[in-house]
Amino acid sequence: MSTASRPSATRRQVLATSGAAAAIAFTGAFTELFAGTAAARGHAGYGPLVPDPDGLLDLPKGFRYRVLSREGDPLRSGEGPVPSHCDGMAAFAGRRGHVTLVRNHENRVTADIAVPTVKGLTYDPMGKGGCTALELDGRNHVLGERVAIAGTAVNCAGGRTPWDTWLTCEETEDKAGTNGYTKDHGFIFEVDGANPHRTGAVPLTAMGRFQHEAIAVDPRNGIVYETEDAFEKPFGLFYRFLPEKPLGGTGSLRAGGRLEAMRVPGVPDLSAVQETGTSFEGVEWVPVPDPLAAETAIRFQDFGPKGITHGQKLEGCYWGGSSVYFVSSFAHSAEGSAADHFGQVWRYEPKRRRLTLVIAFGPDTDIQLPGESPDNICLASDGGLMVCEDGGGAQHVFGLTRAGEVYAMARGRQNIGTAEEPEWGEFAGVTFAPDQETMFVNCYTPGTTFAVTGPWR
Repeated sequence: MSTASRPSATRRQVLATSGAAAAIAFTGAFTELFAGTAAARGHAGYGPLVPDPDGLLDLPKGFRYRVLSREGDPLRSGEGPVPSHCDGMAAFAGRRGHVTLVRNHENRVTADIAVPTVKGLTYDPMGKGGCTALELDGRNHVLGERVAIAGTAVNCAGGRTPWDTWLTCEETEDKAGTNGYTKDHGFIFEVDGANPHRTGAVPLTAMGRFQHEAIAVDPRNGIVYETEDAFEKPFGLFYRFLPEKPLGGTGSLRAGGRLEAMRVPGVPDLSAVQETGTSFEGVEWVPVPDPLAAETAIRFQDFGPKGITHGQKLEGCYWGGSSVYFVSSFAHSAEGSAADHFGQVWRYEPKRRRLTLVIAFGPDTDIQLPGESPDNICLASDGGLMVCEDGGGAQHVFGLTRAGEVYAMARGRQNIGTAEEPEWGEFAGVTFAPDQETMFVNCYTPGTTFAVTGPWR
């Protein structure tokens, strides 16, 4: 039986004390809050954004960027052009101070530039998605750029493992014969950016076939938490995967395991919970009847008379301290959700089997902003967070300090529309180098990867 408690904490107090959750809370809430300046409140941030004379990236004074890779330019490997739609990304330490960037390409069948097919690294030759890997020296000079996996589809986000590989997630449920695909899609793949042929192109089928978004790994026991960004009702589920070989290193997830979905007793739809601080004890984990979704998508499957818990736009996923945090970027009752909100952040504590709504935004809260924001986040060098915006109008990378102050760190200037109706490519894949001295970030369209350096705190 679930119990609910509602502590009398203000949203400001929650932002100030929830650490990683505070940063995730920014997702889905502040699309145009600080459109023209860097300082949100007080002295947070690094000062006003300075317009870029080259029209690509506005940054605070003292910061500079380098374009590492650009859609359509030749890959250093000679395998073909840099693919479209740069998305989720992670940075890994290499030898001699080098850095390996592993970068998703969220390509559907309509993408302009596919990830080139490479022998031994291609899952389905008809899939246009995948990952590329960049090798950088200590000064962010590109030493190499190559395909890390190809033939996948709609590689959106993912997450890193404790053994320094990247789990890239397909955000689709298309089966063989759909959209020209020759194999089923909707899987997670493991990618070793430094040695891609070591991981190849093998779907981790036991982790489920659904519209994956992101993952987070419990570093204590190897349990992998997974979000599902289903586009139509019934909306996505929140999953956990219990591997047969926990923390077994590269390739261990291929050994299989058990996939379960979260059930919050008495809560069929997370959007119905509106008050920050509401907690539910006794969260249950229910085995998924058919993880491969051979006949029926998982979210439609029969989980018994008690049902299962759904949530619209389950996206970002992050491990912090002893808890996993995940985001519902928005919910619209007109689209089938039980209630409306502009963003939720949930914290699940495995040891206590407790789920808590950490942050809730609009329309019935003291933060009422239209639209939705991004879901890509990362830890910043100062202990706060960086968040990529994905909304209307000019796009930003926002920062959030540990004290809860929000500031604009970068603004995209890549106009891909017209003078009368401008459009800006969203940011994605923000991540920091292992030494915390460089922030890497992608522009989704046109696909561009930046390295940002400066006086990081």
